[in-house]
Amino acid sequence: MSTQNQQQDHQLNQVLGFWDLMGAAVGQIIGAGIMSLTGAAIAMTGKSVPLAFLISTVFVIARMFPYIYVNSTVRINGGPYGMVSLLASPKLGGFYVIVYTISQLSIASYCLSAADYFMGLVGFGNRQVIAFIVLVLFYILNLMGVDKFSKVQNIIVGCLVIALVVFTVFGLGEVDWAGMLTEGEWMTDGLMGLMQASALLTFATGGAQVIASLSSEAKNPTQDIPRVIIISTLGVAVLYAVMACVAAGVLPLEQTAGQSLVNTARAVLPYPLYVLFILGGAECALISTLNSQLASATKPLLQATWDGWFPEKWGRLNSHKVPYIYLTVLFIIGTVTIFTGLSISYITQLVQIISSVTNFLLCYTMTNLDKVIPEEWHASKFYCKQSTLNILAFIGYVSCVLTLWLQAKDKPAWLLIANVVMAIVALAYSFNRYNSGKVTKTISYSRV
Repeated sequence: MSTQNQQQDHQLNQVLGFWDLMGAAVGQIIGAGIMSLTGAAIAMTGKSVPLAFLISTVFVIARMFPYIYVNSTVRINGGPYGMVSLLASPKLGGFYVIVYTISQLSIASYCLSAADYFMGLVGFGNRQVIAFIVLVLFYILNLMGVDKFSKVQNIIVGCLVIALVVFTVFGLGEVDWAGMLTEGEWMTDGLMGLMQASALLTFATGGAQVIASLSSEAKNPTQDIPRVIIISTLGVAVLYAVMACVAAGVLPLEQTAGQSLVNTARAVLPYPLYVLFILGGAECALISTLNSQLASATKPLLQATWDGWFPEKWGRLNSHKVPYIYLTVLFIIGTVTIFTGLSISYITQLVQIISSVTNFLLCYTMTNLDKVIPEEWHASKFYCKQSTLNILAFIGYVSCVLTLWLQAKDKPAWLLIANVVMAIVALAYSFNRYNSGKVTKTISYSRV
């Protein structure tokens, strides 16, 4: 590794341990998805929504194979961008980082959902102003360094898990179990409705992969990141499926379809615990996801800057080793999206479809481990034959295709056109910037 890249590798503080990464992963998974999309999924498939959550987890795990295998091998700077640039090609890395930047529109959805739950509790307030205040608070927190982020994140996630468990325990006793399989309420739109709900819910069950972007700040990334991704995804999936039984099985469908979990929580919880659920559950779920995304999303952009995709000065760090310019860019993206009035549903769909395309690239990266970094790959605890990697990648491709089709099916033409335009813009920038000679393929990994 060159001296330049050694310096780059140590510009960030490597302070995150197993539980810090677990807090980031769980906080990212449990967020706007479970709170805002459960009702939408019920509208698609009725009381079979617990099954939809489990199916969505299968889709998600299939797409996480590259994160597990690549990050078990080396410390990758820049998370998924670094994976694509190293193991696919620099040009595709450039395409990925532009699409990745666009996908940060989802930051606004967490702030807006947090505002919705707060207003539902107090009965008043300006949605956009409250969402903006939430964004400002966590922007400031993340400017203070990754160690401050992790301490606050662990507290938030602790409160979150307690609140969701309380909701689930109290709610299970109120579920009409016999009515869960009632004809006309289970799989209300047939198999296609179930599968479309499952594709939508990948936004809820996915998210653990964000910790790959924290590899450069982890103490032991090759051991901790794969374990955290697997444990957090499966653990939260089980919790979601049980919560979904409560969400769909207590009240009539007409009171839950297309609605948040507020109505169900109000029906099953005493008022003090209802307040706990709103503040410790709904609010903490959303702000933990926001906090985790702000902390991790700057790292691919930072590595892309070191590689020449963006002007060098954009990668400056503050005294807390935070890429403050990129954090500010994310803040601006969130602010603009909040005040443009885009609905949470549209933001989610816009981000999901374009992000599904980039998952193809990530699945491809794992097939090149033995070609690009063979020595490190053979030393990995997850080492396996090339044929096994190819099979796992194929499973990932199938998951990507199926999810993409289900997400795009029946969507308005303008939404699909917007995604095509974003992809074209990303490709155009990638090829133009690469051909300008400003991009250099740096050594963005290290063996731990």
